[in-house]
Order: sequence, then C-alpha cells, then structure tokens
Amino acid sequence: MLPTILDLSSLRAAYQSGLTPLDLVETVIARRAASKDPAIFITATSAEDLRAAARDLMARAPEPNSLPLWGIPFAVKDNIDAAGLPTTAACPAYAYDPAADATAVGRLKAAGAIVIGKTNLDQFATGLNGTRSPHGAPRSVFDPEYISGGSSSGSAVAVASGLATFALGTDTAGSGRVPAAFNNLVGIKPTPGLLSNTGTVPACRSVDCITIFAATVGDGIAIRKVAEGFDAADPFSREAKWTSLPTSGLRVGVLCGAEREFFGDADVERLYDQAIERARTLGATVVPFDYAPFREAAALLYEGPWVAERLAAVEDFLATNAGDFDPTVLKIIEGAKDKTAVDAFNGRYRLEELRRKTQAEWKKADVLVLPTAPTTYTVVEMMADPVTLNGRLGRYTNFVNLLDCAAIAVPAGFGSNGLPGGVTLVGPAFTDDALASLADSLHRSAVSGMGIDCTGGIPDESRVATHDDGFVPIVVVGAHLTGMPLNHELTGPGGYRLKTCRTAGDYRLFVLPDTLPPKPGLLREPGFAGNGLEVEVWALPPAAFGNFVQKIPGPLGIGKVVLEDGSRISGFLCEAHAVAGAEEVTALGGWREYVRTKNPHSTV
Repeated sequence: MLPTILDLSSLRAAYQSGLTPLDLVETVIARRAASKDPAIFITATSAEDLRAAARDLMARAPEPNSLPLWGIPFAVKDNIDAAGLPTTAACPAYAYDPAADATAVGRLKAAGAIVIGKTNLDQFATGLNGTRSPHGAPRSVFDPEYISGGSSSGSAVAVASGLATFALGTDTAGSGRVPAAFNNLVGIKPTPGLLSNTGTVPACRSVDCITIFAATVGDGIAIRKVAEGFDAADPFSREAKWTSLPTSGLRVGVLCGAEREFFGDADVERLYDQAIERARTLGATVVPFDYAPFREAAALLYEGPWVAERLAAVEDFLATNAGDFDPTVLKIIEGAKDKTAVDAFNGRYRLEELRRKTQAEWKKADVLVLPTAPTTYTVVEMMADPVTLNGRLGRYTNFVNLLDCAAIAVPAGFGSNGLPGGVTLVGPAFTDDALASLADSLHRSAVSGMGIDCTGGIPDESRVATHDDGFVPIVVVGAHLTGMPLNHELTGPGGYRLKTCRTAGDYRLFVLPDTLPPKPGLLREPGFAGNGLEVEVWALPPAAFGNFVQKIPGPLGIGKVVLEDGSRISGFLCEAHAVAGAEEVTALGGWREYVRTKNPHSTV
C-alpha cells in the first residue's frame, strides 16, 4: 500500500521491497481517474504509454533503484517540452508536437523518471493564480473554492494530491513558489541559469527558471541536481559557482514596519511570525531589513519594460491569433506594445540602481525569510479582480529572478480557515545548496506534513544535512574585521563571516607599535580575569587559508584561540615580547571600539 504522498524515500523503500514500476504506474492511473479536480492536466500520458515506459525502464535498468530516479513519476508543466506529448502553453491554437524533450526533462528521464502528463497553467505562464486557462482552474487541494496558485497550477496540485513524486514548473515572478505555498509543498526555485531552459516556451526569457515542486526539501534538491547543468544551447545557461552561507550565526533578514503587508490576512501574518521564531530557535540571528528596494525592483517586472519580453515571446502568434488568448493575459501582453527601447534602457538603469540599494541590505543579512504569498483568494474573488489580486500575490516573489537570487519555498503551517501558508528563503546567486538545511529544518518544525497529507511525518531519510563546504574557520581580531581595511583579504578569495563572538576571559589586547594600518596584539594570560574580547570567526577555502597564513608578518602568528563557549579555533595571536610597553586596550572590549575612540565618526 503506497502512502498518499509519493515522496522519494517512500517510493525507493517500496521498490526495494518488491514494488515494480509497472505496479507504480497502475497506482498513478487509478489515482488520476479518481481525482476530483478535472483541471490538473492538459494532456495526461495514456495508460498504455505509462505501462510501456515502465516496461522500458525495467528492461534497460532491471535492478531496483539502480538509477537516481528509478521509476519515479513526475509531471511537466505544459510550457516545457516532453517528447510524445503536445506543448500548448494552455493555448490550444498554439500547440505543437516537440521533436525532443526539453533538456531538463531529458536528464530526468535518463535518470529513470517517468512522465505522467503535461499540467495546466496560467496561459503563457502569465499569472500567479491558476485561473487563466481555457482548461479550467486547478483548485487548492484543501478547499476547491480557493485558487491553487499559478502559473504552475497543475504541477503543484499533481504533487500535493499524490499523483506524482515531483513536478516541473517555471518561475518568472513566483510561479514555482506561490503554488507551493497554497498546496503545502516545497518549491525549489534555482538560481537563474542553473537549469537549462532549452525546450521551454519563454515568458520573460532573460529571467525565466524551471522549478521543482516536491514533498520535501531533500527530494527537491536531489531532483534539481539531476536536472541541472550547463547547456550551450541555452544562451542564458550558466556554469554553477557555488556560494556558501555561514553554518553558525546565520543572519536571517525579516520584514519590519510598513513593509509587512498581508492585506488583512491575520492567519498568514501569524504563520510568518511563527516561522521567524522557529528560525531563531534553530540558531539563526534574526535581523530586520528594509524591503523597499526589493519591492521596487519587483514592481519593474510587470509595471516596467520587462513585460515587453512576454510580447517578444509570442509576437508573431499574437499578430494572427489574438482571439485565442485569455482576456487578462491578452491585456497584459498587449500592454507592452507601447514600450520603447528608451523604456527598456531606463528600466535597466533603474534595476541597477535598486540592485545597489539591495546590496546594502544584504550586508545586514545572509538570507531573507519572506512570506511566499501575503494572502490567498477564492476563485470567484480572483476572477472578479484578476489584475489587482494577482499583483498582491507577487509582492514578495517578483524581485527574486530580476536580482539573480536562489530561493526555496517551504510550508509554514495552517491558518484558522484550514488553508496553508508558506515562507520562502532567498539567498544570493548559487546559494541553492546552502539554503537547503535551514529550509528543511523550517519545514520539519512547522509540523504541517506534505501536500494534502498535512498530519503525516516527513521521512528522516530526506533530511538535509548542514551544508559542509570544507572551509577552514579562523578567528580575526583587528584590521581583518568586517568593514576594516584588511577585510578584503578574507572576502576576496571567497571567505565569509561565520559569527561575531567573544574570547574567553583570560585574553588581553594591545596596540602594536609602528604598524600601518594599526594592528592589535592578542595575548592569552592564564589567570587574567577579564570579560573577553569581541572577535569574528570567518571561514576560508582551504587553499586560501594556507596562503593567508603564510603572509602573516611577525610578531603575529596563528594559534588556537579559546572562545567564550569553550571552543578552540585557529586565530591571530601575538608573541609576548612584542607587547612590552605597548598601549593596552583590553578595557575597551575589542578592536572595533578602539578604532571608534580614535575616530568618533567611524562607522565600522
């Protein structure tokens, strides 16, 4: 008996116990037939084709679980090519039969996954609500009166209702995240360019991403790693340049003041605040940040010239088939006709201005935790005011691709109305793996289950371990502190700050004579009863650590520094003879305070 939600761990265990891919596809066929939502699929893979795919897999890879995704059923949003099934982008007149799989689909099938069908979407991936399709509106798995979210509507519902282990979506403004929140799922939104878009009908080609809906963060990350990879055929594909995040002392940026907007939805606001507290309990340092420049960047996606990319994607088809468009989608795309090249450049200039402002906010936080969507609506409400209400759904998602970020959306619990809410972790480009541990922990601590199975547990087998990047920690005391003159020697080779803390109480601090910039001398004196000194712990790549240590001039050197928590980490120490007669600044509590006493206007 298979569980309601077909997560990777459960299916792999079932296969190991004797289930076959043929058995699995029979379950999928039966569940599809029993589904009460007729709008999930635009084209379902036929029963016979599913059985043939299962037999083919067993012939080429007879050993259970011998491929990364052996016998794993998945759905594909119908703006992504899957050979043997038409691609329609939810516009029947646009339909074509692809000659080959999209690159991402091909990689997943080669790993053993089985396509169960092409899913419904907001036409041409234009919308965040799921109602803009001639095939009907998929509904929330928790209440059919409510929207499923879009544009990847059918993909989310397919996973949340137990028809597929995972599904591919696309995300320009939040389409791979909003439906996850509305259906109690994980939404993996990769760094732009990490997954190839070859074989995908573009919305805004310069910022589009293929995304993954999954039951758990661990599942989503594992599937993403199969699908990702550079593709020379996609001009926006990129080689990954993985970026780490602190493994302790992680600073989580949260909304504050007027930027907290939930449009009167007290349930979602409460779930957001609870998620913040869970992050704090998990060891994160919660810091407020100014969301305003991110919000202004988000507005550019629909209010600025980027909407012209949507016109560019379908311009020829629109010229002859305007009557085949959803009315709201048509209005949005035709609204780009008055955009000029001057508008495009001015929009680009404005985005770069806002990017610079957001960089100041990123100095405060390592990751952002945001509501995935500030509220939700019934289908009737959305149809009555499709532009305004849809715009509200993207308040915290629209900026992410424009500003080249990675994101993972996770469930955050349920409101008093029985509907789920979600939060999204957002990090700089290529922090995709580094975000996963906290995202997984937030999902598990929400105790909200997976998809429609909101009371079930999350398998331990899918737990995401803390990201270990192999970097070497080092304690810095003076000119290498954040904002100090030599900090670039740490950040330049890719180092990052783990935490700010204090030494044990038996350390003294001196100003070394004749050093420029002035350097401190940290000396341990057993028996000295002080209050400890403020230091920072940084992490460096192993090769960079070796180069860094070799360049340290005497009388400084590297030794073990004991911190207030008793841990011992390599750091700067000074030979005792060098501080004879030197100015002692121990009473100031740290080098940063010494700098401030010398320069009251300093901002370090």
